[in-house]
Amino acid sequence: MKLSQDTGAAQAFRDVHKVELASGVDRILVEEPGRIGHGGNSGFQALNLAIQFGARRIALIGFDMRLDRGLHWHGPHGRDLHNPNEAALMRWRRAFAAAAQDLAALGVTVVNCSPVSALTCFPAGSIEDVL
Repeated sequence: MKLSQDTGAAQAFRDVHKVELASGVDRILVEEPGRIGHGGNSGFQALNLAIQFGARRIALIGFDMRLDRGLHWHGPHGRDLHNPNEAALMRWRRAFAAAAQDLAALGVTVVNCSPVSALTCFPAGSIEDVL
């Protein structure tokens, strides 16, 4: 399944389904399938989609939420995409902290398998233990 929050992509490619991104909403949304919280980053949005698809055990990989070890594993974003700064990271961590409470209430278990993560709202674990 191919999903995008970009209307142009969904119109240009028949196999891409449009997902509504609730701008400024930093919460996990479950009431309306296909409408997801923003959270400031695509990892939050992917987590929201996983919940809507029925996932109840989730392992986070690559959610470092810090800049002191480099910007991204893939280098800086180009074009019109923003690179994170400390203010963005703080927003992201707050959004995930709120999500942690919501997910617990939904019976969803999330384990942070990112060994150098600054994201502390989920229990830490290794991918081997989760699998």
